[in-house]
Amino acid sequence: MKGLLKFLRRFVAPYKKNLVLSVIFNLLSAILNVFSFALIVPILELLFKINKTDYVFIESSGGFMGLPEFSVLKNNFYYYVNEWISIYGGSNTLLLLGLVLVVITFFKTGCYFASTAVMVPLRTGVVKDIRTKLYDKVVSLPMEFFSKERKGDIITRMSGDVNEVQTSITSSLDMLIKNPILIVVYFGTLVALSWQLTLFSFLIVPVIVWIMGTIGRKLKQKSLEVQSRWSDTMSQVEETLGGLRIIKAFLAEKKMSDRFEESSAKLRSSTNRVNMRQALAHPVSEFMGTALIVVVLWFGGSLILSENASIEAPTFIYYITILYSLLNPIKELSKASYAIPKGMASVERIDKILLAENKITDTENPVKVDTLNDRIEFCNVSFSYEEGREVLHEINLTVPKGKTVALVGQSGSGKSTLVDLLPRFYDVKAGSVKIDGNDIRNVSLSSLRGLMGNVNQEAILFNDTFYNNITFGVKEATEEQVIAAAKIANAHDFIMESENGYQTNIGDRGCLLSGGQRQRISIARAILKNPPILILDEATSALDTESERLVQEALERLMKDRTTIAIAHRLSTIKSADEICVLHEGRIVERGTHEELLALEGYYKRLNDMQQL
Repeated sequence: MKGLLKFLRRFVAPYKKNLVLSVIFNLLSAILNVFSFALIVPILELLFKINKTDYVFIESSGGFMGLPEFSVLKNNFYYYVNEWISIYGGSNTLLLLGLVLVVITFFKTGCYFASTAVMVPLRTGVVKDIRTKLYDKVVSLPMEFFSKERKGDIITRMSGDVNEVQTSITSSLDMLIKNPILIVVYFGTLVALSWQLTLFSFLIVPVIVWIMGTIGRKLKQKSLEVQSRWSDTMSQVEETLGGLRIIKAFLAEKKMSDRFEESSAKLRSSTNRVNMRQALAHPVSEFMGTALIVVVLWFGGSLILSENASIEAPTFIYYITILYSLLNPIKELSKASYAIPKGMASVERIDKILLAENKITDTENPVKVDTLNDRIEFCNVSFSYEEGREVLHEINLTVPKGKTVALVGQSGSGKSTLVDLLPRFYDVKAGSVKIDGNDIRNVSLSSLRGLMGNVNQEAILFNDTFYNNITFGVKEATEEQVIAAAKIANAHDFIMESENGYQTNIGDRGCLLSGGQRQRISIARAILKNPPILILDEATSALDTESERLVQEALERLMKDRTTIAIAHRLSTIKSADEICVLHEGRIVERGTHEELLALEGYYKRLNDMQQL
């Protein structure tokens, strides 16, 4: 219950108006329901001519909160019914009471509909808010978070777990509001009818509540297991779609199918256990309710048959009707007590993302930078992804404005990690990275990343048009500027040859384009942004000779008059760099121009000789 209240404060608070209206309409519906049932007694008495009492109108002296006592209301109602019978006759009075019952039922059902209708925007709004918060959190979290999480698991939390919250919690909110109101109103009516019978009846209720609570607590534990199994299954689907080419190439279809079959079997087993427990809700509550009715019938019958009966037979029929009506909200409340633990299990998994700590944030008064005036500095920089395994060790490097510095070295030497520190995809563990003397941890993230343009080994494009991919992240770009950027990137010609020119969709991750074309679109995007600092991460390593030539031409135009840090495996692409740094096992072991490094006959010379061979 504590977890549910916390959830309501976090996500339902913006919809307080809907909650208040739901309470009002449900209260009206419950009261009208009681009155509609109350009309059944005089109708029965008229039909069967049971009540022969002469009633006299009683003036009310005021009861609880100034309201007339129940016995006074009942007496005066019967007084008026007898008056109507004497004036209009029994048949017409019966018709009149029937019409009153129809009118009350009309308003009751109208209130019931209104109470449900005002909860629809709340349920859909809460789910939308959770999804939006999740997405916003995902795009704001540092890269370090995603290196430890599976994409399939994150997708599951944003889809399956959010859907479970919608199914289990938000759909149960209506029951949580309506049923307690019905229970209170019906219980108050039962007490007014016969407090002795009500006291006896509700000695059994705590037993029902305890049984439901015990099963509900175990359900939450099983639900967590199901969601974990579902994440495993979705992760396998995501891995399969991403690695389909390799799966087919290595004839591993059977192996992957067996692996998925095993995961699906575990998911099925866990789901069966949860559904079995949830299926207990209705039979258990039905059995308990029937047992309660039987006991009350026996006890109430005993009271009626005794010499000093405290309750009349028609009133007892009304009592049983209200008691039976009370069982339905108790059953629905028990269903909610089963459903909510399932939803809370999903909330726990969602909170793993929503409450994840983001250490890469702006300081209280961050410095804003508009351009690079002097230099970039890496001062005694050390970094590790995990404790005890250092990836970079005491790196010292200065990149003057307008110069090109290239990073070379074997895979795993720390090149990509070093450039990822500059836009603060990760924060240094020791030392500092500075721009014009300002530690980048004191610079606002938006202005820092606004200085930089990235061209990566794998061109990251989106399932959109050429135009929207080139203008991605650039506000208010004109069509002329987009075309000019594409021309500089050697992309304009093949764009114009496509079906709809710049409005042609390029497919998922640019799958309708060749590798060279994707890379040139990526370069056009960087050109349009016009950043003072350019980061090239092996931008030509995956291209054929012709594509490399076109991309290299585009890169040279892009690099002109910019401060550039380039990672390269092909040494031919960085011969003209102002300084080349050779990294080995997280350290800079050599630095200088192409000719100076060849003369050292060290790591760089060996790399150069191997590539020439």
